[in-house]
Amino acid sequence: MKDASEENAAGMKPETLAMTLAGIGIIHSPFKEPAGMPIQPVFAEGTVGTVEVLPQYAEGLRDLEGFDRVWLIYWLHKALPGPLRVIPFRDTTERGVFATRAPCRPNAIGLSCVQLLSVSGNVLTIGGVDILDGSPVIDIKPYVPKFDAFPNSRAGWCDQSPPSARTHADNRFMK
Repeated sequence: MKDASEENAAGMKPETLAMTLAGIGIIHSPFKEPAGMPIQPVFAEGTVGTVEVLPQYAEGLRDLEGFDRVWLIYWLHKALPGPLRVIPFRDTTERGVFATRAPCRPNAIGLSCVQLLSVSGNVLTIGGVDILDGSPVIDIKPYVPKFDAFPNSRAGWCDQSPPSARTHADNRFMK
C-alpha cells in the first residue's frame, strides 16, 4: 500500500493537485434559485444581468468593450456534490458527469458564453444569462470566433440522442 504522500502515475504528489482560487467579482441575475433557470445561454435570450468586478480588478476590463461575447468562468455556489454518473437535463440516459454540463461536479466550476452588452467602470452588463444570482466570478475571457468556434465538431452522445425539449432546469441536482 502506498503512502498518501507518494507520487501518482503522472509523477505528482496529491498535495500538488490542491488549488486556491480567489473570486474577482460577482454575477447578478434574475435567477434566485436553480429550478427554472435556463440550462444554457442559448435558452436565455433576452435575460439580462451584470457582472460586478471587484475594484482591484477593474483595470483588467480595459479593451473588453468591442467584443460581442465573453466567457464567464464562475463558481456554482449552490451546487451540491454529486455522483460521477448523472441524467443530464436534455436526456433520459445516465451519463458520466464529465460528458455532461450538469452543475454537480467534483469541482463546481461553471462556464457560460454570454453577450457583452456594455462595460461601465467595473460593471459588465451581459445578456443571455443562464447563471444563478450571487455566483462568484473566477475569470473573464473574450470570446473570439476564430479560436472558439468549431461548428463541425462531434458532440458525442448529444449527436445520437434526440434531445428533450427541456430548456430550463428542474430540481434534479438539488436533492
